[in-house]
Amino acid sequence: MSFESGSVSLRMFYVPKELPDDVLDRFAEHAIGSVDTLRDEEIHGWVGPRHLLDRDISEETAMPGGYLRLTLAQAQRKIPTALLRAECRIEEMVWMAAEGRDYVNRQTRSEIKKEVTEKLLPQMPPTLKGTDFVYDRPHGLLYCTAMSEKQLDAFLINFSAVTGVQLVLADPAAMAFQLAQSRTDNWNSLGFAADQWADCAPGREFLMWLWFMSEAKGGELTLPESGPMAILVEGPLQFDQEEQGETVIRKGEPMVSAETRAALLSGKKLRRAKLTLARGEEIWNCTLDTDEFIFRGLKLPKTEAYDVLGKFTERMEFLEVFRVAFGELYKQFVEIRDDAAALETLREEMREWIRSRPARKLEENV
Repeated sequence: MSFESGSVSLRMFYVPKELPDDVLDRFAEHAIGSVDTLRDEEIHGWVGPRHLLDRDISEETAMPGGYLRLTLAQAQRKIPTALLRAECRIEEMVWMAAEGRDYVNRQTRSEIKKEVTEKLLPQMPPTLKGTDFVYDRPHGLLYCTAMSEKQLDAFLINFSAVTGVQLVLADPAAMAFQLAQSRTDNWNSLGFAADQWADCAPGREFLMWLWFMSEAKGGELTLPESGPMAILVEGPLQFDQEEQGETVIRKGEPMVSAETRAALLSGKKLRRAKLTLARGEEIWNCTLDTDEFIFRGLKLPKTEAYDVLGKFTERMEFLEVFRVAFGELYKQFVEIRDDAAALETLREEMREWIRSRPARKLEENV
């Protein structure tokens, strides 16, 4: 599964209070039920990290390396659309031949569809999906792989129902307050292009700052806990600005394209781009979605362990390094944002960087 190997897409949450002492028993009580009698309804339930029908939730299975590691499983039977359409058409043709008609009225078509669905549904194998999470108790943090709003809502509802704890999404506003006691709702609009109106979007401004630091300031910062950390921002680039719409630049050389320069000069800010952090030979890269701080396809440094538990523990340690470094970078930006003099200096430097950056017209850039 995602936290055990390969890349992982995740959101981070603050856990505002301790989980109950009997939390494993609670999750076990809400383990996913049998899928044998499943029909067209969708069911949710908790499973262990080994597979999507792992109902054995205990300290031995769900606490690898001291982390709480579980999955919210979703099960549903579905009839493929093409199969349902074909089977319904067969029955409609049989009905027309028996009735001596050349069409099927709406009511009869509906009845046939219902009968076909009732016949086929029990034959369909259950479709299983899972939303993984890892709870890092010492740091009061939870990592979750819910990407869509539907997945996120289901996860938060089910997690709260079991634990009684309401998770707090570590988005740009929450992180600014957690790391630097800064209220982003008090920030004024910040434009990096002269004479352009700008909306206040903390995450987008932060990604713009990272891009500026990577290109104009040497691309390396020495962080208090993480030490020297190299930064690289790359395409594809997604720009957004209220009332101006979205611009996506992915082909050719997005970083030096005329379209990129035009987007910057028009006041648009980066909403999504590829972010790479490197410390020596250790490299982390992902696509950063700034509005909610979603890390898509995060690749962690290669582990040296061969056993399953060792790999998982090393990966969680690498994830912690990434989280700390990302937080330190964001804290630096937030502190600049709250310092009027430092912010004005940054604004002017970034405006000059935008005005003077190279740009050449490339075929099929967008």
